[in-house]
Amino acid sequence: MDKDKRTDEDEFEVTDSEPADETEIEDIEELGAQKIKKLQAKLKECEAEKMKHLEDLQRTKADYLNSRKRLEDQLRRDAERVTESHLLSLLPLADSFEMAMQDPAWKDCDEKWRKGVEGIHGQLNAILKAHGVTRIDAAGVAFNPHEHEAVSNEPVTTDKDIDTVVRVLQTGYRRNDAVLRPARVVVGITE
Repeated sequence: MDKDKRTDEDEFEVTDSEPADETEIEDIEELGAQKIKKLQAKLKECEAEKMKHLEDLQRTKADYLNSRKRLEDQLRRDAERVTESHLLSLLPLADSFEMAMQDPAWKDCDEKWRKGVEGIHGQLNAILKAHGVTRIDAAGVAFNPHEHEAVSNEPVTTDKDIDTVVRVLQTGYRRNDAVLRPARVVVGITE
């Protein structure tokens, strides 16, 4: 057999034509034991490498899932800010309807025209309500800096009206539990 073309299996071949003596058998067993030790060491090395790759994969997967969750949260917050911005842009329209309906000439308008405007106002209120927007009822309540913006003060005659909203200049709105726009108010003070 050509020496360069020998395989590992060739090392252990025993031919029937030659009887093997005991020293040759011990040498073969020693070679086999060494080969097994090398293969066991290689197996341990491969298992350690496999575990390292598995840990890297698990860490990468966790990083991906965390990044995805952060991105989804960011997108949700961005969408919420855009919605809030659009709702804020509708509030001056609500103010205009409110001022028009409080004007003394409102009652003297043509009834069909007035009902049409009231219908449009109702649609606007339905849009605001669908997005969780409600009015902040400020008239006659104690001044709350979280919900009210004091524009001016007005002297009052009774003690119960001190630090109370005596007049609302602009309606405030909240969305769900957060103040979207504080009510602009006049607060009662002692004379």
